Amino acid sequence: MLLLLCTGILAVAVPPSMAAEILSVRSATLLQIGDQNRSYGIQLACVSVPDSSQEQALGWLQKHGPRGTKVNLRPIREQEGRLVAQVRVLRTGEDLGEAMVAEGLARPIPCGDGLPPAER
Repeated sequence: MLLLLCTGILAVAVPPSMAAEILSVRSATLLQIGDQNRSYGIQLACVSVPDSSQEQALGWLQKHGPRGTKVNLRPIREQEGRLVAQVRVLRTGEDLGEAMVAEGLARPIPCGDGLPPAER
């Protein structure tokens, strides 16, 4: 496994067969992600989906992130016991949150790096 330290964020490069993958789409901004033997609830970072777009956004996310989709996570912070992260599809390079904003299903919200100073 190759470890890289770039722009203050620790990234781990792993073969695609070992990447995290989407196990399920739980809501318009919440995914269940698994890696080898663990499962995590991941909240999409930097986006907010209005109530009027929830169903359409959920359908879009299920289409663009079906079960088994390999993804890369960029953790931003933890909120209410859930990891908030940017989620990028490995096959296409598409950031799911940014793509939802581009489709008009979500609006961008400031997210900063969200990490406490000791973890930066």
